[in-house]
Amino acid sequence: MLLAADVGNTNVVFALFEGREIKARWRIATEARRTGDEYAVWLLQLLEIEGYSREDVDSIIIGSVVPRSIHNLTVLSRKYFGVEPMIAGAGDTDWGIEIDVDEPRSLGADRALDAIAAHAKYEGDLIVIDFGTATTIDAVDFNGAYKGGIIAPGINLSLDALVGNTAKLPRIAIEKPASDSVIGRNTEDQMLIGVFWGYVALIEGLVARMKKEIGRPARVVATGGLALLFDEITDLFDEVDSDLTLLGLAILAERANS
Repeated sequence: MLLAADVGNTNVVFALFEGREIKARWRIATEARRTGDEYAVWLLQLLEIEGYSREDVDSIIIGSVVPRSIHNLTVLSRKYFGVEPMIAGAGDTDWGIEIDVDEPRSLGADRALDAIAAHAKYEGDLIVIDFGTATTIDAVDFNGAYKGGIIAPGINLSLDALVGNTAKLPRIAIEKPASDSVIGRNTEDQMLIGVFWGYVALIEGLVARMKKEIGRPARVVATGGLALLFDEITDLFDEVDSDLTLLGLAILAERANS
């Protein structure tokens, strides 16, 4: 079985795959630095709870936007599973797609993995929106080539900036406002309207511009933690696929092992 580790700026998501099917997944915050040993203790306990053992894992792949995490997860892989991990985007797990931008090496692992997985699952031109620490909106053509995209602050990052740099504004939860009105009657409602509906307007406006520039019908695929929330109030998304990045890791591992 394949153990995949998707490392973001705030979380590590581990997933256990059989082929391209996810059998189990676990998420841990990366707010505090953890050693390979600390990750291993946590992960081995969860494997046992799910009915698996370390012997069930015969390959490991790591995808990371945080380079320093690769060392710790490599230690985990070698010491506790006896497996030399694959690193997404390197060696036998090279992206395998055309990256048609000015600086191909600057493309983040998560965006490359999303492009690979989206093209494998959906036909035609694609626009992939990933709601993470940053919100990225990427264009993938009908041949699977990554054509470029957009980076915008994630909604939680925007809220952190608003609260942290403005006097007297309280911390609020990200949720759909109780009313569709955009004229707030108190501070909390006004903040939520600005952040939530402002964000909806941001993604709808940028996707409309991207579709116009592509000039062909393009399917919009959304992934990331807040995709389901926004799917409730906009008809922008054709597909919501929360496991897109993990699937990209499984596809790369499949190619490397074939």
